Amino acid sequence: MKHLIVVSIMALRLLPLIMIVSTVFTSYATWATEIQSGTDLSSLTRELLESARQPEFVDWLKRTRRRIHQYPELAFEEYKTSQVIRSELDSLGIDYTWPVVKTGLVASVGSGLQPWFGLRADMDALPIQGTVKLVFQPGEEGHAGAYHMIQEGALDNFQGIFGLHVAPEIPTGTIGSRPGPLLAGAGRFLAIIKGKGGHAAKPQATRDPVLAASFAILALQQIISRETDPIESRVVSVTSIEAGQADNVIPETVRFGGTFRSMTTEGLSYLQQRIKEVTEIQAAVHQCSATVDFMEEKMRPYPATVNDEGLYEHAKEVGASLLGGPNVCLLPMTMGAEDFSFYSQKMAAAFFLIGAKNETLKSGNLHTPYLVIDEDILPIGAALHTAVAISYLDKQVVETK
Repeated sequence: MKHLIVVSIMALRLLPLIMIVSTVFTSYATWATEIQSGTDLSSLTRELLESARQPEFVDWLKRTRRRIHQYPELAFEEYKTSQVIRSELDSLGIDYTWPVVKTGLVASVGSGLQPWFGLRADMDALPIQGTVKLVFQPGEEGHAGAYHMIQEGALDNFQGIFGLHVAPEIPTGTIGSRPGPLLAGAGRFLAIIKGKGGHAAKPQATRDPVLAASFAILALQQIISRETDPIESRVVSVTSIEAGQADNVIPETVRFGGTFRSMTTEGLSYLQQRIKEVTEIQAAVHQCSATVDFMEEKMRPYPATVNDEGLYEHAKEVGASLLGGPNVCLLPMTMGAEDFSFYSQKMAAAFFLIGAKNETLKSGNLHTPYLVIDEDILPIGAALHTAVAISYLDKQVVETK
């Protein structure tokens, strides 16, 4: 199992040496003659690079690297790696001494006469210095699964966490995020206004909850237009309303509900307080009563998603290395919400969006039946997750030494 959790860097170290051995062996006689006749260093290095870039040679290098990379092995356990090297040396007719210190070997190219010069490549892979926790979380869509994962202790003792979300509005091959606040905090509410029902022909004998609800809904919009600093980002949206069924009957109750959002925890708390006050007061003005349920247990409000600046920069650097700097986008803040925000309250967190826009697929937006995922993003996401985790752990080891 440990082979599944190591970082196979030895392939990157071995390939230059294998390349040199092969190139030296196949071209040694030519170089020796040229060097004896006074070939300068620039000519030698230029010819080496040109030789190394030959398509058949590059193909061989890639195949060999991949063979080594498939079987990362720890110190003094590099049996398969050693076998690959010996196989390549045998195919080139290069003599070697083996075994040396269990799995090592020393090969010789040239006449065998002194002086001797060594080129070294280490074969062992590097164990991950730390642990990567794979958090498979249920209940993200409105049910605060992240909150419940934290409550059950599943994320105790984590120092950092990274997450990705598909984004069909940005192109495949790109990712994006921003430091600090990225997504809004969000809550939901359900208001019930109760009056006195009766025949629509005798409104004076009723206490009309439809009228009270209408004034309440209009007044809620004034929380944003008249109570909120225009520079701040806040939203109150009423998205559903339910009253009576008969056209000639004033109903006894009206129910309406919606969502409220803010980029700060303080803003979210203020909106929640004012939604309750405005609804209850407007109901009272029309001689009705009101209750407002914020469903905090069933559909717990989400805090704002705030990226840790250090971890954001780390993931951005990894993304730039993987995809190229121009393909790592600085995104604007949006009023969408994510329960990843609960993790960002507990530890350093970085949340990124991964582009899935492919014009040939004609995909729709998120949360619609027309969304089509470009599956070319899958290897990008897999590589990004892995690279962010491994390089994060490497940095932690360096900082603690």
